[in-house]
Amino acid sequence: MSSLILFVLLLCISDSESMETLNNLAIKRGGSLSIPCFYDEKYKSKRKYWCKGKYGSSCNIVAFTNTSGRTSVTDHPTQNMFTVELNSLQDSDSGYYWCAVEIDGPDDMDYLHLTVNADPAVSVINSRVSGQEGGSVNVQCLYRTEHKSKQKKWCRFKDGSCFTAERTDTSQNSAVLVIDYGNGSINVVMRGLQKSDAGWYWFSAGNVEVPVHLTVTERPSTTTAATTVSASISSTAVSGNEGTNHSGNTLLVWVLLAVGLGLLLTLLSIITWMLRTKSKQAETRGRMDNIAVNTFSTTEDSEVTYSNVNKKKKEPSSAPANENDVIYCNLTMNAENKMLSPAVKAEGVIYSSVVHK
Repeated sequence: MSSLILFVLLLCISDSESMETLNNLAIKRGGSLSIPCFYDEKYKSKRKYWCKGKYGSSCNIVAFTNTSGRTSVTDHPTQNMFTVELNSLQDSDSGYYWCAVEIDGPDDMDYLHLTVNADPAVSVINSRVSGQEGGSVNVQCLYRTEHKSKQKKWCRFKDGSCFTAERTDTSQNSAVLVIDYGNGSINVVMRGLQKSDAGWYWFSAGNVEVPVHLTVTERPSTTTAATTVSASISSTAVSGNEGTNHSGNTLLVWVLLAVGLGLLLTLLSIITWMLRTKSKQAETRGRMDNIAVNTFSTTEDSEVTYSNVNKKKKEPSSAPANENDVIYCNLTMNAENKMLSPAVKAEGVIYSSVVHK
């Protein structure tokens, strides 16, 4: 009887102080659990600890602040809270625990009961979730059959606000939906996330609870997004295809390479065509430079026209002269000193000159 009175007294003391946490937690055997413990701002500089035992006055301290191991305690002064991390939990870890702050006089404490077994009454698929500003996040919660008819809630530590589970989502237009499918599964949907939504929440079925932490990240700006894409493409080009997650970037790189190669081939074709055209023009000018044809008359009224066809002298060669190096020119003149075509069969004088320069 005296023990019961002492226990109730400790509860009253705990309730009258500022320490706050959950009361009845469940966790699956072998799992891990993060427990938030909130304290008054005036305790920021005080030492915090995690204690196991039915009574706060006689509990066994498991870990102080900034200790590591299977059980660790981490203080977050800017948030007026500390977290207790429990890992690889076994059935023997079940029992009463205390969140405590070491102060002058009786320590500020709040208790909770932890149950560890193979099939916990309440659980969540992920106890830590994250979402982006303006986006949404889903939390899947599970409960055992005996809690089917009990009230299910999604609550927030910061202000104590709670949302009750419903059987349908058609009647809920708020940013938070708690949908009970009636088969032991509940889906919590938080939409239009803001930075202020980040923090600790808990899901409960009846009097059994499980904590969940939400992280909200900033939405990247357009410039940041473009930089991220560019960096991703560069990384893919250097390291190649490192997984299916980079398949889209790899395809883009190959398209860019194909376009660049096509432009390079087109440029090379244009340059080749220009070089060939220039070469042909130079060859033609060379041939024309080797031949000179001059036509002139002795007088303005002369009926005789002289034509000189000169083959420019080539470089000396030891080879015998070629027939192409000889130029023939025939002029036919009749008795009246008129020039006739070679086809005219009239008497006249034929002048022939062979010039070999």
